[in-house]
Amino acid sequence: MGFPANGDSATDKPYKFLIYGRTGWIGGLLGNLCQAQGIDFVYGSGRLENRSSLEADITATKPTHVFNAAGVTGRPNVDWCESHKVETIRTNVAGTLTLADVCRDKGIVLINYATGCIFEYDSDHPLGSGIGYKEEDTPNFIGSFYSKTKAMVEDLLKNYENVCTLRVRMPISSDLSNPRNFITKITRYEKVVNIPNSMTILDELLPISIEMAKRNLTGIWNFTNPGVVSHNEILEMYREYVDPNFTWKNFTLEEQAKVIVAPRSNNELDATKLKQEFPELLSIKESLIKNVFQPNKKTAGA
Repeated sequence: MGFPANGDSATDKPYKFLIYGRTGWIGGLLGNLCQAQGIDFVYGSGRLENRSSLEADITATKPTHVFNAAGVTGRPNVDWCESHKVETIRTNVAGTLTLADVCRDKGIVLINYATGCIFEYDSDHPLGSGIGYKEEDTPNFIGSFYSKTKAMVEDLLKNYENVCTLRVRMPISSDLSNPRNFITKITRYEKVVNIPNSMTILDELLPISIEMAKRNLTGIWNFTNPGVVSHNEILEMYREYVDPNFTWKNFTLEEQAKVIVAPRSNNELDATKLKQEFPELLSIKESLIKNVFQPNKKTAGA
């Protein structure tokens, strides 16, 4: 699985990470992690779709690994991509492929934070069955333009032996004030659907992505905690640990469809491959309690 990048082993040369996505949520957290671990890193200044600017970044910084946490998800949500298709293609497809190609030319592993929102429950992977999509499965959800571009680029990146594609889903962190946090989003919605999904606890998984870089792991990885959790289960935990007075209302997928532009992906990803590489990986519900809700627990009278 490993890519013999840079001709250096861990003992020959210290790590230096080049990170794209400085202003993004994951990019910012990555920088904080590198600081905490004493890893030398720099944020890329080049535009993903501008090959010469990427080459200049790599020449100037001489990284051992490159991390791509840049990309267009849309603000406030993926519906933005439906009306900004060229901008979405420019970054998510052309930009990501250009970065992968430049890194391959330089013999560098690229850790690419991608999405698992390219699948939906079907007859072979029914909701509630525990049968998740594996890394080699072909994406079957193209309901949103965002997901369509992500599925396209994932398929093309399979040809780059230097790329590690991490399928992130509904990312969550212990920072419940961050508007990108899935928990923060659903606590602020007027109504929420209630469907079990695979999700990514960043507090646990981002450090694992750094370790994956050190191991020069490549290929596609379902980058979620094992198992699924529903919206209501998360909100019940939120009420138990954070706000005992919290209330919410549910609505159906059909009702949700009336207030969003593009359909949303709901699925379970099989995290067996990641769990085998990192046996300490917690299930989604265990990780939610340990990494998200316990650190935010409100004590009586607080």
